[in-house]
Amino acid sequence: MQDIREALAELNVETQPDFDAVNIDSEISFISTTSEGSGETDKFAESIPSDATGETDGHPTSQAFVGGTVADPTHRISRLASANKAPIRVNLDSTLQEAVSLMMLHDLSKLPVMQGDRDVKGMVSWYSIGFGKLAECRSNVVRDYMEQPQEIRADASLFEVIPLIVKHQYVLVRDSQAKISGMVTTSDLSEQFGQLGEPFLLVGEVENHIRKLVVGKFTADELANHRAPSDEQREVENLEDLTLGEYKRLLENPVHWNRLGLVVLDRKKFVEQLENVRQIRNRVMHFEPDGLETEDLETLRRFTELLRKLQRLDET
Repeated sequence: MQDIREALAELNVETQPDFDAVNIDSEISFISTTSEGSGETDKFAESIPSDATGETDGHPTSQAFVGGTVADPTHRISRLASANKAPIRVNLDSTLQEAVSLMMLHDLSKLPVMQGDRDVKGMVSWYSIGFGKLAECRSNVVRDYMEQPQEIRADASLFEVIPLIVKHQYVLVRDSQAKISGMVTTSDLSEQFGQLGEPFLLVGEVENHIRKLVVGKFTADELANHRAPSDEQREVENLEDLTLGEYKRLLENPVHWNRLGLVVLDRKKFVEQLENVRQIRNRVMHFEPDGLETEDLETLRRFTELLRKLQRLDET
């Protein structure tokens, strides 16, 4: 990411919206930073609730610093894939049968009622339909079964709008052109945090399994002798003081490896995979906004499962 930013800065170009603030499949525009701005204000700013508009005046942008540029640190809702997928919708004159059919076919609980890409009239949902029927509404048109829509801007902070999504089970996302670009639901939040959280949990489990494998098999001095050469002043008194890289150095030694009693495994292959996990761990701790590559996540899952099997064997 940093290389891309520095290359853009050298060319006096930036992207709108910021390329690192949107989903990987989103469209962006390249804008010259040397040309004069149009002076046009964001005429759509007032159409979105003020408490959910995010912290910028339209687009998250990069910030200058010595040696290059740095990404906007806020995790924007525009990063989510669902925020960039036009929602299935109905119009004011659609029948209830049409709305119900779409919700059942696509496993949805609500639909936006829209006239065009920008004009949101309301939402129709199982709740609003049921409430209307209880109120003995005899109409068969969705305009008579609508509830108020919940909207946010695409550059809003994901974490700031979580309470709104939890309360209403969804939000409609309006992009910089005032079009409804997507709808984010509580299910989307669960998926997003699952993607972001799983690598952290797997890395933690790997570290705990490795400690369990070596516990009681090495002296404090032996552990201290395998700390990183660049970190010799750091105290190493127990297993928790070692990093994955230091465990790798410890187990590279055939004598040390033999103490583990893992006769069913090849030392070189195990250590090689431990090194792969160490590198992935570093990427996880630097928090990649779009999550890990699928291949890296699978590597974590497979290595964790191997360690689980070893533990089960040890317990039998």
